Amino acid sequence: MNDQARYERAKKKVEEIRGFYVHFLVYVLANTFLFVTNFLTSPGHWWFYWTLIGWGIGVAVHAFAIFVGPGLWGKNWEERKIKQIMEKDRQRHDG
Repeated sequence: MNDQARYERAKKKVEEIRGFYVHFLVYVLANTFLFVTNFLTSPGHWWFYWTLIGWGIGVAVHAFAIFVGPGLWGKNWEERKIKQIMEKDRQRHDG
């Protein structure tokens, strides 16, 4: 892989990470606003946590996709899995 290709991959990864940080910041700010609104309007009836939980699942999935997922299900995973299946197939037919 040449330097230009490495640069493009790194740039894409940085953009994905930045996108996650923006998503997380909006999540924190919006849920802080919802908490304050809930506290001021109906402190005896808590509802803000439904958004916190639902959106939190989305943020967690986004984080997993950015920081963990590419190693598990990215292009490298596909290539490793293809080789693994081909090896099993070869062993079954040869052995």
